[in-house]
Amino acid sequence: MTYTYCKKIIQSGNYEKEDMQDKLDIFLLNNRISQEQYSELKELMK
Repeated sequence: MTYTYCKKIIQSGNYEKEDMQDKLDIFLLNNRISQEQYSELKELMK
């Protein structure tokens, strides 16, 4: 669920890069997303 929500936001372009990066870091640290999902979402942000 968290992954899907983040992916939609990133694809929409409606986010602040630094803010989203912080959120992804927290989600990864709290096991809300996997390392693979984290990597994919970071790549989408480029």
